[in-house]
Amino acid sequence: MAAEPMEPLTPPEPSGYPTRFGHLPRWAQGGLGLLEEGSALGPVFGLRLGWPTVVGYSPAWNRLVLSDLETFRSRGSLSAFTPYLAGGIITTDPPQHRLQRQRLDPGFHAKAVAGLRERLLEALAPLSPPGTFEARAWASKVALTALNLLYFDGRFPLQALAHFLAPLEHPFPTPLLPRPLRFAQARRRILRLQTEGHGMAAHLPLEEVRVGLAAGYDTTAHTLAWAAWHAAHYPEWHTPQGHSLLIKETLRLYPPGFVGSRRAAQGFEFGPHRFARGSLVLYSPYLTHRDPRLWPRPLEFDPSRFAGRIPAWGYLPFGAGERTCLGMHFAHLVLEAALALLGPLEALHGDPAPRPLLTLAPRGALWLQSLGPRKG
Repeated sequence: MAAEPMEPLTPPEPSGYPTRFGHLPRWAQGGLGLLEEGSALGPVFGLRLGWPTVVGYSPAWNRLVLSDLETFRSRGSLSAFTPYLAGGIITTDPPQHRLQRQRLDPGFHAKAVAGLRERLLEALAPLSPPGTFEARAWASKVALTALNLLYFDGRFPLQALAHFLAPLEHPFPTPLLPRPLRFAQARRRILRLQTEGHGMAAHLPLEEVRVGLAAGYDTTAHTLAWAAWHAAHYPEWHTPQGHSLLIKETLRLYPPGFVGSRRAAQGFEFGPHRFARGSLVLYSPYLTHRDPRLWPRPLEFDPSRFAGRIPAWGYLPFGAGERTCLGMHFAHLVLEAALALLGPLEALHGDPAPRPLLTLAPRGALWLQSLGPRKG
């Protein structure tokens, strides 16, 4: 007699309130503890955030979600909830996505970005910090200056650019609130600079410029602050030869996009689980990067691990597959150029523990002491 088909299993859930919004209060207070609790239940777990939600973090899950662009759509994902990221290439799905990506790629590929290096070093040189400095504030200035150079040849008033992007530095729900006046002011400035032909903005749709600024600002600033902090603690990696691996290890421990999201355009299966059309589907670089099955001693800061092979679909600070972040090469260029400004460092005091805002950020200020000019 043939065995009857087994019913699909319901993925386990971390503790929450007994309602459809059961995990939303814990998510709003900072979702890292919730994610870590869920990960202890298995490689796939459920959440109740007002709609059916599933989270996975194994390489197999990452590959499924990031490769099948027909099933896992960006429209309707978490990006739609903040005005800063709701639009442009981030929320474009097939078949338009590939065509739009092809139009945007030339300005962001490695060779094009490398051509900005000397101009970037010149623009960042005045930001070389003397004496005591706070790494987060310094890194924010670096990120603003770099984005201003890339998109506008440095012509956007820096204070106005900082004002436009400031909500990204605040906890939930600040980055989700509509800001029509702030956005209108930014649009007017962008349009004027586009018309005058400045920078990459002159060759992009306005919406792509707006989204690119938001996607590149806090992600780069927070990563740079952590990288400077670790450069002080691990001076053997604070060298021109060591910076690349130091940055990769920083991005492993503190991936700015600690979760990524998609919306299921159709039902799908994963292992013994079946998920319905319309489910919110999350993958978590934060959990993947700290999985001891993929990364020995995952909580230890060890850039040397990147001198060898890394696990396939196990390292995705910029996503992976066809939707890999357009700004990846530029981000690496900015991070390396900024670290090159720094001489020997001493860590004074600070709280580098990760705190989830719209992206992952250091929990507290990170105070450093510059011990002299950089060498070489």
